[in-house]
Amino acid sequence: MSGPRSAFHHLASACTISTARTCLASRSFVAALALIAMAGASLTADAQTTTTELEGDYLYKTLMVRAAPGDLLPLIDMLKSRLPVYAEFSDAGPFWMRHTQGDQWDLLLLFPVGSFEDYYSANAMAAREQAYESSGTSEEDFRVAAARLIAWQEELFVWGPSPEAVAARFEGMDFYHIEIFIALAGQREKLLEQRRMENDYLGRIGRQQNLIFRRAGGAAWDSYTLGFYRDLQAYAASSDVPADVEEEAAVAAGFEGAATIGSYMRSLIHMHRDTLAVAIR
Repeated sequence: MSGPRSAFHHLASACTISTARTCLASRSFVAALALIAMAGASLTADAQTTTTELEGDYLYKTLMVRAAPGDLLPLIDMLKSRLPVYAEFSDAGPFWMRHTQGDQWDLLLLFPVGSFEDYYSANAMAAREQAYESSGTSEEDFRVAAARLIAWQEELFVWGPSPEAVAARFEGMDFYHIEIFIALAGQREKLLEQRRMENDYLGRIGRQQNLIFRRAGGAAWDSYTLGFYRDLQAYAASSDVPADVEEEAAVAAGFEGAATIGSYMRSLIHMHRDTLAVAIR
């Protein structure tokens, strides 16, 4: 879905500023969400049994947004002003970042949801509605105003590690590396395993491992990984590893060698985007 107004309809939902009426236009919508969740689970049944600090079964809504020309800073300010409303009914997040180079989006927002059932429960919707009313700005007014600042958006539900684990990784880190993938048909599980092997490799060479998020529903992407660095200099310095150490680590992690890590990953994917991003303060 594209276009400013239709795009922000989903942005409003992701920012948890949509009313119960918008979120649940009908019981069939809830049923559709359940089917989406089941479809995502069927693609990653084995992966969902692995819950660690790097991946898990907690549901998030990921939103990638491109501002209208010249409207990025006003959009950031508008979203900042709405964050306290989210805090009224959420214990964590949203986590967000600003693109510096790579994919087309300007902002990536990661909203802890828990599960489809939790998010669309009567109690959760009532809590959101109360927060909207208390803010002094209705959901509809905020949605209409923000829609004027948005050119494009994409929404993806993903399974990932706990909000506590995600928050711990964001702490003190101001530079991020996001890799997002669409796997070749029949290769989704192998791609996830390649991501885990690469994390093993990263740990063996003394680098921080990436968080892994896998698709539950929404946009076409199958998974993405999120890496954290103190700043650009730390990201650049992370490549300063002796070749023999890299080779030994790669083989121990299950690769043929350090030189084949990237080529093996590319043998499993239909599409891949790399993005560098920074913290929003």
